[in-house]
Amino acid sequence: MSDEQAATDVLSLRGVRFSYARAGDDVGAGFELNVPDLSVKAGEQVLVWGKSGAGKSTLLLVMAGLVEPSAGTVTVAGKNLATLLGGARDEHRGKHVGMIFQTFNLLKGFTAAENVMAALMLGGVPAKEHRARAEKLLGELGITQIDREVGRLSVGQQQRVAVARAVACTPSVVLADEPTASLDRENAQAAMELIQSTCRRINAALVCVSHDERVAEKFSRRVELESSAIGNRE
Repeated sequence: MSDEQAATDVLSLRGVRFSYARAGDDVGAGFELNVPDLSVKAGEQVLVWGKSGAGKSTLLLVMAGLVEPSAGTVTVAGKNLATLLGGARDEHRGKHVGMIFQTFNLLKGFTAAENVMAALMLGGVPAKEHRARAEKLLGELGITQIDREVGRLSVGQQQRVAVARAVACTPSVVLADEPTASLDRENAQAAMELIQSTCRRINAALVCVSHDERVAEKFSRRVELESSAIGNRE
């Protein structure tokens, strides 16, 4: 890989390994991630495809710097995460990584606006800008009742709030963990289109992990996650 190519990557994994096995489990109950070479450019959208239990969610946590690999390097927005410790890593993640979870993981008891404003705070955005930016972004995504507690919103609306929170700081990369798994067909299609179009609008890379066949057809680049290895594929 050339220096020029590396400079255009917003996410890269080189020689990354991570294994998980619990004491007392049967042989094969754990898994091992082995990522020789995986890179994603700005605006690129990649589906990581694999069976349930293959380690897809763990891979996203490694990409976000929330789980330490046992070997290799993870680089996000030009920074090797291993060189960022404590608050410095949290700050870098807040500015450059957006995450969308299968169960949304919205802050219960908080409003739609407050959920987005929390992301802006973690991303280092000045407090005086929080309200206006949250209102604008939620409005663009079709949420008009921004001061309604998220538990009182429909599932589809909660998904939109989760997307708004993920992109609030205009991240370099958005990581989506089975974003359609808890949705019916109609809502799943709308949610995936919303996530992809929003990432295109802000030119954020998107890495989505899923075993949902409804999702696979929406990605031109698909990477299969196996127990042995994953890597770049044409």
